[in-house]
Amino acid sequence: MLVTLKEILKIANEKKCACGSFNTPNMASIKAVIGAAEEMNEPVIIMHAQVHEEMGVCKMSEIAPVMLNMADKAKVPVCVHLDHGTDLGYVKKALEIGFTSVMYDGSELETLMNYVNTTVTVKLAEKTGASVEAEIGSMGKREGGGGDGTSIYTDPDEAKDFAEKTGIDALACAFGTAHGMYLKKPKLDFNRLAEINSKVSIPLVMHGGSGVSPEDYTRAIKCGIRKINYYTYMANAGGRAVERLFKKTYYHDIEKVAIEAMKEDAKIAINVFSGQNRSL
Repeated sequence: MLVTLKEILKIANEKKCACGSFNTPNMASIKAVIGAAEEMNEPVIIMHAQVHEEMGVCKMSEIAPVMLNMADKAKVPVCVHLDHGTDLGYVKKALEIGFTSVMYDGSELETLMNYVNTTVTVKLAEKTGASVEAEIGSMGKREGGGGDGTSIYTDPDEAKDFAEKTGIDALACAFGTAHGMYLKKPKLDFNRLAEINSKVSIPLVMHGGSGVSPEDYTRAIKCGIRKINYYTYMANAGGRAVERLFKKTYYHDIEKVAIEAMKEDAKIAINVFSGQNRSL
């Protein structure tokens, strides 16, 4: 069932939990994530990141129809979301294709331009009924490894002003997470996150969600996180499964093993995010 991000976040708010949001750059990862969500009977968000196209992983025009078709046929609510859209033209293209949610990421721009471009995105999304996520503050490292690595933690008062003036549906904030693999345990500023939540009336989003401990996920959810972006560790699980099989199989077997490994990893993440703590 294809739904918007706003609809998904309403479910998460009512349950006081977070919804897993997974990058799905190919058919295998789409099958893994939707399969995991259906087995867990939980809503899910599948994402295409603009940087994946820049890295040559896949083109939005190629993968979007597959994402939308599989989301529409899913047994659970599925949102199809553009992750880290940094170019307004690209964001507009995603909306025209049929994405039910987009993230405009102007976190690396001057503050005024982030406000302006985010507001433009909200106006564009209104035409299709899509939801909008945006970011204030910066984790310093873009999806895919860009950026200088310097985190700019989100200021709670600025977060309030940004959310109110732009009219977005969800706010991504920086409080100590980072994209990619963690080389050491992240130090998350929960006091900052709680203060942001007390000032902002819309759901909060955690980027760089892979590799965080179950305890810290739970604490972040209690502080208002309702969407958790997750990809790196799931993709790594698929890669490790393929590596174990690589020397004695065919390509179709490799993809099947990767899908199953990614699905199991996604199920573990969804279990933690949903707060159900079911035995898998």
